[in-house]
Formats: sequence, C-alpha cells, structure tokens
Amino acid sequence: MAVAAGHSIDPGRWRAEFDALMARVAGRFARVEPRRLAGDAVRGLMSDLAVKNCWTLAEHAGHESPDGLQHLLGKAKWDTDGVRDDLRDYVVARLGRQDALLVVDETGDVKKGTHTVGVQRQYTGTAGRIENAQVAVYLTYATAAGHALIDRELYVPQVWADDVERREQAGVPAEVEFDTKPALAAAMVTRGLDAGVAVDWVTGDEVYGGDPKLRVILEDRGVGYVLAVACSHHVRTEVGKQRTDELVASLPRKAWQRLSAGNGSKGPRYYDWAWISIHPDRAEIDGQWWLLIRRNTTSGELAYYRCWAPTPVPLRDLVRVAGRRWTIEESFQAAKTLTGLDQHQVRRWTSWHRWTILAMLAYAFLAVVAATERAENPTPQGNSLIALTCNEIKRLFNTYLAAPTLDLRHRLRWSIRRRRHQHRARTSHYQRRQARTP
Repeated sequence: MAVAAGHSIDPGRWRAEFDALMARVAGRFARVEPRRLAGDAVRGLMSDLAVKNCWTLAEHAGHESPDGLQHLLGKAKWDTDGVRDDLRDYVVARLGRQDALLVVDETGDVKKGTHTVGVQRQYTGTAGRIENAQVAVYLTYATAAGHALIDRELYVPQVWADDVERREQAGVPAEVEFDTKPALAAAMVTRGLDAGVAVDWVTGDEVYGGDPKLRVILEDRGVGYVLAVACSHHVRTEVGKQRTDELVASLPRKAWQRLSAGNGSKGPRYYDWAWISIHPDRAEIDGQWWLLIRRNTTSGELAYYRCWAPTPVPLRDLVRVAGRRWTIEESFQAAKTLTGLDQHQVRRWTSWHRWTILAMLAYAFLAVVAATERAENPTPQGNSLIALTCNEIKRLFNTYLAAPTLDLRHRLRWSIRRRRHQHRARTSHYQRRQARTP
C-alpha cells in the first residue's frame, strides 16, 4: 500500500479489479491469444499515449508489430456483443442501484474521406457544425456513485443504408437497416431493460424528447422519463394543443421555484423551475404527465422537458433527473480523453464496434475504481484534497501497474517499422497520383 499526502492507495486492489473485469469477459474469446491481446489493448487505451491506435498500442505493449491488434479488431473470433453485455452487467453491479437512471445521447467523430463506415456530411456537436463525420448513439448508466457508458449503436445514414456496394466494402451486416437516432436509443434502452437493468428514469436531449415512439416504449415499460423538447414542441392541454413557449408565457411569478440540478465543477447548479400538468397523447396508459421548464437565473434562457412517471413524484425528482442528463457529456469527454474512444483509425463495421467496446471497458474500469475509492477509501476531512478522479486513477494505475516497455532496442525496431510503413504509403500515394495526372 502506498501513502501520498495522507491518502492511502492500494495498487494491489486496483490490479485485482482489472483482472476481475478481464476475467468477466474472458469467455467471449474463442482462443487465449485474442483474449490476451484484448487485455493489452485495454491497458494501452488507459495509457498516457498521446495517440492511440493499433500501432501505438502494440508498441506500448511490447509487441513486435501491430498485426495482432489489427487482427483482434478485424478478423479474430470473439463475441463483441457478449463483451458489451458483460460490460453492462459489470457497471450495474459495481456502481449500484441508488438513484439509477439511463441517459441517451449521440456524439460525432470528424473524419476524412468517404469510406469509413457511416461517414457523411452531417451535424455533430463535437465540432458544433456540419462536418464530414461519423455519428453514434450511446447509453450511459448513472447512479449516485458514478456513471459509465454501457452500450452504443452506430448511426447508418440513409445514403449508406441504400448503397449496397459501400455496405459490402465496410462490412455492414445485411440485417442492418436505416434507423433514426431515437430508434437506436430505444433499441439500447430496451436491450438493457430486457437484461434486467433496473432504473426508474431515462433522460436525453431534444432529439429524443421529440420522438413519440421512444416515449411510448418507456411508458409501456413503466419507466419514467425527463426528455428535453424544443420551444416549438406541442403538448396537449385543457384548451387543446399548445406550443411549450406559449404555455410558459402565461405562468405567474409564484409558479417558479429555485432548485439545484446537482453539483457541478463550481458547486450547486441553481436554476428557476416550473412545471405544468399536461394531457396524455393516449388514454390507455395511466400515469402523470408534465411539462418541466428550466430558467437560467442569469440570462433568463429557457429549456423545456417533457416528463412522465407512473406515479406522482415531487418537482425535485424531475429536477434531479434533468440535471443528471449531463453525465453522458462527462462520459464522452472522459472516454475520449482518457481511453481513446474517438481515436479509432478503422473503417469497417466490426472494427468500429470492437474498438469502441474496448475503450468503454477501459473507461468503465476507471469509473468503477474511482467510485470504489470514494466509497471505501475516502479522502480524510481537512486534508485539502478532492476525491480521486478517473484522471488521477489512470495516472496512478499507469505508474504502479502498467509501465510501458522502454527498452531502446524495442523502440528502435518500431522506429524502423514505422518509417518503412510510411515509405510504402508515400510511394503508393505518389504512384496513384501520377497515374491520374493527364
């Protein structure tokens, strides 16, 4: 056990946690070789490498070439969906049930060219504009202890779904058809609920709140929702359908309450909140329907949420769920920054799904260890330290348990391999360009 600035750290416990996670997924691999390669990949994804791809991860692990990791992502026999299910069960078991909810959202990775599966010019929040990008929908499991990504679905645009040749080149399975982002979210939520994930709420942004099919699925499953909607969204009231912003204009001053949506990096996030009972879109389901409105205390900016619960709940519960929607943004940022979720240099369907699940495994490990340390080994009061974060867990894990290969001969062999590969690539590019020159 190491002691730093009055805070004890047990590297052995972290090693046991990592070994237990990899043992949980071990049965999904047909052979021992890909199982070991997966462990090397997950450790490499948690490393301090500036760029994470098969080349850098292989060098970090001490491999002689990237061939093994490339084979792991592309052609090795292992059950990717099974690993996804094991990851989900691990996160649910280790982060607990307290205040559990699911969060859906999409994120995009800016890409060049047209051959990477699912890529097209489309809006992505990552860039904040329309870019040549690949977009995927993710599902986060969030509790009072912590949060981690547990599922993902790649968005296949209509132009891809209709293009047989591009689908074949990228290895898109024949059964995959065009689905909207809310439909992908609904599929993941349903998969989690069918597997026994017990949650009281689902939350997401306007893309998902505006989709009636997703709301119907949640109501039929008895799962409450707090889903953002646009100001132009229509809801049913006693006087008929009305826009959300029209309803807010008629609210009296006493309708607003100042409540915290949870703690942020700078303390409690206070907003003014109001809620209005609305009529259901269908009569066969019992429950409580509301329009929830959030007002920024400084700018006055408004945000709107469509809500449902099978039984009456207080306003503070809806506010808590609305505030937890941001956990998926934190998951995106951490998984991309710490475990290379967006650094995949792969083009095909299978390789993308395998890279992302390995990156999610790495992030889930960090999230679970951080949550465990906060619960079982809290920072002593008056120590002038914040609790261990995923970022600090990663640094300490690498320092204690995952030191990279530093042998000079190994580094020189990799330098030669990289330069030889770059020479072949450059020569190929030159020859291709000269062949096109009139």
